[in-house]
Amino acid sequence: MFRLATHKDLPSIIKIYDAILEQETQTISYTNWQKGLYPTKEYAQDAIADKTMFVLESQETIIGCVILNHIQPKEYDAITWKYSANKEDVIVIHTLCILPSFSKKGYATKLIQHCENYAKQQCAAVIRLDTYEGNIPACHLYPKLGYTYAGTTKFHFQNVIWENLNCYEKLL
Repeated sequence: MFRLATHKDLPSIIKIYDAILEQETQTISYTNWQKGLYPTKEYAQDAIADKTMFVLESQETIIGCVILNHIQPKEYDAITWKYSANKEDVIVIHTLCILPSFSKKGYATKLIQHCENYAKQQCAAVIRLDTYEGNIPACHLYPKLGYTYAGTTKFHFQNVIWENLNCYEKLL
């Protein structure tokens, strides 16, 4: 089930963030995220309060989360988007996460499909997102799901790290 997150979901969301960050310290860092910097409990709390955090449940266990809103980072201005749209007609996917123990089982695809359905319900025309250029699984997944690569631009991540993020979009 895909639904709007509530404050009681916060421990499960933090569990997902921590599990991803822990796994990446022991294997490969696909996200380039850093513990204590991003994503944080405060980041999730703010998204829940703003009613922009959503969760994916399987048998009453929260296995994924995502933030959906109209906020396009300023770095998006450097991208030549294929589909022009007013800000209110664009839904942006932020911090899409799947609990590592549920990865490679199709849940990321399901979560993205739910994001697209939500965007359509909001009458959005386009859905956009970005991902770290080193996030090989995500960079392969999005085109398979019909997302068009729009370009790569340098982001000043949390005003701490400079990194290149690949940007994608899909016409709804």
